[in-house]
Amino acid sequence: MNSRERVLKALDYEPTDRVPVDLGGTVTSGAQVSVIANLRQALGLDKPGEPVKVVEPYQMLGEVAADLLEALGIDVVHLPGPKNMFGFENKDWKPWRTFDGTNVLVPGKFNTEPGPNGDIFQYPEGDKSVPASVKMPKGGFYFDSIIRQKPIDEAKLNPADNLEEFTLISKEDLKYYEQKANELYEGTDLAIAMGLPGMAFGDIAHVPAPGFKDPKGIRDIEEWYISTVSRREYIKEVFAGQTEIAIKNLQRIYQAVGDKVHVVFVDGADLAAQDSLFCSLDGYRELYLPFSKQINDWIHANTKWKTMKHCCGGCEPLIEGFIEAGFDILNPIQTSARGMDPQLLVDKYGGRIVFWGGGVDTQKTLPFGTPDEVRRQVAERVRIFSQKNGYVFNPVHNIQCNTPTKNLLAMFEALGRKV
Repeated sequence: MNSRERVLKALDYEPTDRVPVDLGGTVTSGAQVSVIANLRQALGLDKPGEPVKVVEPYQMLGEVAADLLEALGIDVVHLPGPKNMFGFENKDWKPWRTFDGTNVLVPGKFNTEPGPNGDIFQYPEGDKSVPASVKMPKGGFYFDSIIRQKPIDEAKLNPADNLEEFTLISKEDLKYYEQKANELYEGTDLAIAMGLPGMAFGDIAHVPAPGFKDPKGIRDIEEWYISTVSRREYIKEVFAGQTEIAIKNLQRIYQAVGDKVHVVFVDGADLAAQDSLFCSLDGYRELYLPFSKQINDWIHANTKWKTMKHCCGGCEPLIEGFIEAGFDILNPIQTSARGMDPQLLVDKYGGRIVFWGGGVDTQKTLPFGTPDEVRRQVAERVRIFSQKNGYVFNPVHNIQCNTPTKNLLAMFEALGRKV
């Protein structure tokens, strides 16, 4: 079977000839750009020093290009949105260099300024005439959001301010989605995973609005989490308005891409930490589940798409709710977190939600283990997660900076690749 067939069968809990593999199919299943550059060199795809495109600058993710997909036998390809987290398009590429000395290519509006202590500041929509929205600490690898919260006047607090980024999709963007879907569907035999704009509820990466020049409403991360309890009716109004716009956009996007897309990344809101939840079970069912269910119900009634819920941490107590909300896929399966033992997850939820991730620990084993330890863990995870079918291999979340290339090669060797 080809890659597309393999992934679709896994999503339907049917046996496959081998476990499907994802690298870069979503914004939470790729790798930091320096990691991609080193991997390409090890595989003989690039010479030392050749630049790699940064396709998601907020997380500094490297492009998993067609030649790398083929070399590693990857089964999934990403259909990105027309703009990145900073609010500008990935085009007009120009050279840049990371703190660790990796040559990369960044979009033309990737406009940075150094701070007095060596930090690097980045600007929404690439506009240096407004305050920076993120910074990369000196010597760092990633950008951190800068909180630009205005003083909150309770009497004037308006849910419409937190809906500023949720607008009807433009005709230009619809043409973009249509063209990209056609290119990937006709030009590859891979499963296509697409991110849906504006469908996540309370995704904390989006709350500070790093792509907006003048964000309004509740934009402080701590204040947002507090508001899910202290201003719950306000948050519900935001989510209700978001849902109304999202369903209108779903109708438009589906008209553009049809069933040429197979997986949609719907919701990236993290609701758990390593050993606890960010919300109670009742809180999830009251605040998040009803709105997610409306999105998933529309998708399942009108398309063949499979919907993905991303949630880091020890989210096991919430998984039953994710299933009830209609999510088909859970990612990234953070197996080192509380309650996320692979066998427990398969025993309780296997056959009812697809596991996408969990293939090797990216906090300890992959960056700090030996190649043999990586091989053993990969083999064990594939065996366990494949017991009831419904598994797509990917490490836990994105592969982090400074991960040894030898360990990445060991991971793919354990998956049967000749690298």
